[in-house]
Amino acid sequence: MIRHLTPDDYKTMPWANGKGVTVEMLRVEGPEVVRWRLSRASVVEAGDFSIFAGIERNLTVISGPGFDLVGQNLRLTARPLIPVAFSGEVAIQAISVTEPSDDFNVMTACSLPLPQVQVVHGARSLMPDGAAKLALFALGNATIAGRALLRYDLLLTDEAVEMTAQDPVIAVHLF
Repeated sequence: MIRHLTPDDYKTMPWANGKGVTVEMLRVEGPEVVRWRLSRASVVEAGDFSIFAGIERNLTVISGPGFDLVGQNLRLTARPLIPVAFSGEVAIQAISVTEPSDDFNVMTACSLPLPQVQVVHGARSLMPDGAAKLALFALGNATIAGRALLRYDLLLTDEAVEMTAQDPVIAVHLF
């Protein structure tokens, strides 16, 4: 099954810490915490990230220069189109924010295998590879499974698809 979502399908909501907003594209509930959540947000200043108990996070900067993420025994460099993973249970701050950056976020329940997140482009075949779903987030124009995707469209599939994209697409294998 293939499902194509556009920005008209998304929901905007405040961050849990109240210091920004999130554009939620997909949310699938689990028995105790969210099973999967795909969203987009802007980091416009240094500050704390929200804590999400029972959640693993993966963040990919999609515009702007990026920033650093720091916490106890943790320092990650979040730069454009390089996914970084961290626990939602750890107190973490964005630092070195020199100008606004937008990011694509993947949140999954800790009880699930970690999602595989990669940035792809060009002509290729993509398949879920044992994952329950493959989510494809277009950062520009792309054709996937014969469907024209525009910037910030999301395609969900549980079957193999053909893709042609000059602009990057974030591929997420969700288990």
